[in-house]
Amino acid sequence: MATSQTISLTRSHPDGETTLQDQVAVEEPLEIRLDGHPVAVVMRTPGHDEDLAAGFLMTEGIISTVEQLRKIEPRPEENRVLVFLQDGVEVDIGRLTRHLFTGSSCGLCGKATLEAILVDSPPIKRGIEVSDATWCEAPGKLRAAQGTFDATGGLHAAGAFSTAGELLIIREDIGRHNAVDKVIGHALLNKMDLTSTFLLVSGRLSFEIMQKTLAAGIPAVAAISAPSSLAVEFARKSGQTLIGFLRPPTFNRYA
Repeated sequence: MATSQTISLTRSHPDGETTLQDQVAVEEPLEIRLDGHPVAVVMRTPGHDEDLAAGFLMTEGIISTVEQLRKIEPRPEENRVLVFLQDGVEVDIGRLTRHLFTGSSCGLCGKATLEAILVDSPPIKRGIEVSDATWCEAPGKLRAAQGTFDATGGLHAAGAFSTAGELLIIREDIGRHNAVDKVIGHALLNKMDLTSTFLLVSGRLSFEIMQKTLAAGIPAVAAISAPSSLAVEFARKSGQTLIGFLRPPTFNRYA
């Protein structure tokens, strides 16, 4: 499915108006079904739906290993992805079913308390060493790989990097948290270990992104923009490195 769409628009300027064609990022709902039961509806940019579903289920604490998954069946024409667990994997469907409409700008909408979204993930025991030069090179590498952003200017990105600065995975989405879930889901499905990587996000850094990365065992997270107060508090409790305002040649180390 297309990640961008051509539209007509009118641009106003001091000399009048001009009609032109432009590209906008596609935003559509995706229903995630677990063993036939709807568990969430997320607003996302189509593409890599199986990564998004797998990452969502992991970062929500529903699964912890790829071996618990029997099959993921994306149905992009229906804006639906079907996930099937292995026999013997027990999940409380009644507790999970939220019939939740998650907006693209807020991964926490519809959840009553912070306690309800905390995943039972242990703090990071051992961090990673990343040089200042590697931190400062990462934003340029992420930006260079943002193909749909080039066309639309309207997508967030998340990228997993090695400690040496190699971009291992990049995903784009209209929702920051979706981009993160897509990265984590791709790693899960391909049995990639993220415990020696860092994650860079193109926008601001929220509590939920920190929670998601901890669920995946990612020890360090960086953002081009600002972290929230709760993201900083969470990182300091979880043992994660948190870098904000990563705008070479400077950045802020919050945790």
